[in-house]
Formats: sequence, C-alpha cells, structure tokens
Amino acid sequence: MPRTPGGRRSGRRRALFVDRDGTLNPDLHYLKEAERLELYRGVGSALRLAHLHDYLVVCVTNQSGIDRGFYTREDVERIHLRVNELLRPSDTQVDAFYYCPHAPDAGCRCRKPRTGLFEDAARDHEIDFGASAILGDRPLDIEAGAKLGLLTGLVVPPGHEVELREEVRARGTQPDLVASSLLGAVVRVLARG
Repeated sequence: MPRTPGGRRSGRRRALFVDRDGTLNPDLHYLKEAERLELYRGVGSALRLAHLHDYLVVCVTNQSGIDRGFYTREDVERIHLRVNELLRPSDTQVDAFYYCPHAPDAGCRCRKPRTGLFEDAARDHEIDFGASAILGDRPLDIEAGAKLGLLTGLVVPPGHEVELREEVRARGTQPDLVASSLLGAVVRVLARG
C-alpha cells in the first residue's frame, strides 16, 4: 500500500495505544467500583494533545479480574464510561477500549503481551502500526508493542521507579522512551514525528 509523506500508509490512521491501570489511573488492583476511579494529573492534557495531532486514542488493558470472578464485564464497561466522563472537562476522550477478560493461564490471543487486542483495534479502525505508539506502565505493554513495530514508551508511575527498573531489566525489555507521566510520554512521541 502506498505511504503518505508522514510515513503512514494512505487510508490508514495512526493510533496512540494506552494501557489503563497504572497509566491513565492509579492501579487499585481489581477495581470494581467506577466511582473510585481517578485519573492521574495531566492525562486529559496528554490525550487532548494526541488528538490535536491526529492520533486515535485506544485503550488496551488486561482485566483478568473478570475471569477470576472479582468483577464483571459490566463493571469494566462502567469504569470505561467513567474514564471518559472524567476526561470530558479536558475536551477529550478515549476513542475505543479493548480489554482481555482472561486469567494469565488461559492461553488466549488477547492478553498482553500477546497482540490480539491491538490487531482487533487495527482491523476495526484501520490503524497503521508503523505510524502508531503504545504507552504503558509495564514491560508487557512494551513487549506487545515491539512485536507489532509500534513506538514503545514506558510511563513510570510515581513511587514505582525501582520496581519497574528491576522488572524491565529482568525481562530484557527496552522501551523506545521512558517518561514519568503520560503527558511527558505523549510529548516525546510527538517529537519523534
């Protein structure tokens, strides 16, 4: 397929894939109640900036709490509605949510670092992986993105620097960029063009 001057294939979109827990919001471990959800400071500005630069914002998240019986699909969907409700004052939103409901040992195609969620989003929204990026707080986000040729960014939530550094080293994961906030990561993605 022919490429446009910006590196994208014509007729296809670029996407900013983002993880949810630990990236958009503090990870409250098996969050069930949407009203407990809070976004990190600057998330609205980060996603609005991505939209202003023609990125589709797609959340890809592992939600094994469904398979484990901690919450339901309906609970997850209420949380996703709450994310966009909290983003409304920033005049932005997450354009699409994709989640894996399976436990780690289920062997599914969608649990990150597998790439099924990304492939489903690309099919549904005509996404060009070569012009897209993934920002997440775990090496598995980086591993999934690297398999697809995405620009990969590790967002290190406050207070998790040492833990993540060790996890990255143990897994041999090398993100393309590291930032202390989603806004900082988005600025660095945009700087890379």
